[in-house]
Amino acid sequence: MMRGAIQEERAPAHSGLKSYDLYIAGKDVAGDGWVYTVSGRSLLEDVFTSVSLKRTLEQDPESDAANHPYVVGRCAIADDSAIDLATQAAAAAAPGWAAVPQERRMRLGTRFREELIKHQDEFLQMLVAESHPVKLARWELSCLLQIYAPGSLRWYTKQMRVEKEYGGRKLILQRQPDGVVAFNPPQNAPLPSAALSVLALMAGNAVVVRAPRSIALSTMWLLRDIVAPLLEEFDAPPGVLNAVCSNPKQTLDRWVADPLINDIFYIGGSQEGLRFEQACVANGKKPILELAGNDGIVVWKDADVKWAAEAITESFFGSGQICMVPNYVLVHPAVADALIAEVKEQVKAIRPGYPEEEDVLLSPVRRSERFFRLLRQALDNGAELVTGGNRTELDGTPSETGVFLQPTVVRVDGLDRARTYDVVREETFFPLIPVIVPEADNDDALLEDFLRFVNSNEYGLRNSLWSRSDHVIDTFVRRVVNGGLLKVNDSHIGFLPYLPSHGGTGRTGGAFGEANYPMLKTSHVQGVSIARDVSPYEAVFGAFDD
Repeated sequence: MMRGAIQEERAPAHSGLKSYDLYIAGKDVAGDGWVYTVSGRSLLEDVFTSVSLKRTLEQDPESDAANHPYVVGRCAIADDSAIDLATQAAAAAAPGWAAVPQERRMRLGTRFREELIKHQDEFLQMLVAESHPVKLARWELSCLLQIYAPGSLRWYTKQMRVEKEYGGRKLILQRQPDGVVAFNPPQNAPLPSAALSVLALMAGNAVVVRAPRSIALSTMWLLRDIVAPLLEEFDAPPGVLNAVCSNPKQTLDRWVADPLINDIFYIGGSQEGLRFEQACVANGKKPILELAGNDGIVVWKDADVKWAAEAITESFFGSGQICMVPNYVLVHPAVADALIAEVKEQVKAIRPGYPEEEDVLLSPVRRSERFFRLLRQALDNGAELVTGGNRTELDGTPSETGVFLQPTVVRVDGLDRARTYDVVREETFFPLIPVIVPEADNDDALLEDFLRFVNSNEYGLRNSLWSRSDHVIDTFVRRVVNGGLLKVNDSHIGFLPYLPSHGGTGRTGGAFGEANYPMLKTSHVQGVSIARDVSPYEAVFGAFDD
């Protein structure tokens, strides 16, 4: 029984404005006011008007300012009672959805992929409106198309159930859904992160998704206009999917305390996330953490320098505000100068601009104080500035008031002192990458040093290696235990079927961190034995006769 009642009420939208109520138990539900999304272009084109619109609409959500062309959509805000109602709706729906055969639930992944392809233009428009460069928006779409690719779906299916025959019995190892899974997407990538909730649905869970209050539109679009109709197509019980736009602390506190929530999928910073993990465990919840990354690229002396440099420049995509981009480079001293020169040349193609422009890869950075603090500490500590280091305007002109940051590379000599630099030790989340050049040594000793450095990283999302040597590659594959993914001679951020797109160890994934397959993370293994004509006495005492 739900505490409280759902009032179905689709509020009238302003002309041409996307408008989303809360979505609870299969219904559109009125919220407690509205939050508005102003286009990413407007923040660059006319920041004064953009900020004024936001301020006006925050003070008067029904203002005619909502009709301004810069305003692209609005989402209803959930209060405490709506957050609780969403959880109750999910708990009520979970048993019925879990009873649906796994084969049928798996088809949801196929249909979701088909709908993403069908609506890909709108998908890209949503991300561009939220300031994602269109080129990176396509990359984000490619992630979901690989996660839900036919080969990936077949692999998930194999993990969910295995049957064997033994001693007159059918033995089954199967994964059962955890129940109610709550999702907390991040502000920098809410839409693709919210799309992972479909995997939890495929596992047989009911879900509640919190759309970030500051940037809710794309999440509500995906869940309300793409996922919800699919669940209706599958005759899923109302309440299997619930979406609320709400304050993060308000929502997470209620989720942690609510006995109806089983798992909480938390995406955020490491410091807050690791504290959140402890609160979840103390309250009997399974925490599934996607926290910060501090990824490394290792370049051996026989690497293809040009392609390795291409992978390194991925560090600057989205101005470094993507958790899975490279954060440091470890290069063999024999090719260090050539690699740094190549990176410096390729960086010239990484430019700012309006998000809808095809070749733009940099995003605005509103709060850049920490960038300059990290850079100054590195230079004061002996690092060498290779390129960048300034703010820049929309057209790439260096400027003290620019809202973009130049792609910035620093050279750090010496492996022993490297982690005394914050820019090496921590995730920076800026277009700033250190290239670490160790002292010359014999290759065997250097390889050991590289392995030690990678494995001692406190974070553990992705690692990359560039080498043509079978020995070096095999050594890394066998002995690198840090991280949820290791890429060899490949794009650092590119996605592939079967392999995980998320997950990691250490300060990236917490105490239970590993490669994150949400279908597996939101389910648990159960063993089953189905016997025919088996004596229990013989099963116990006759085991030694086998």
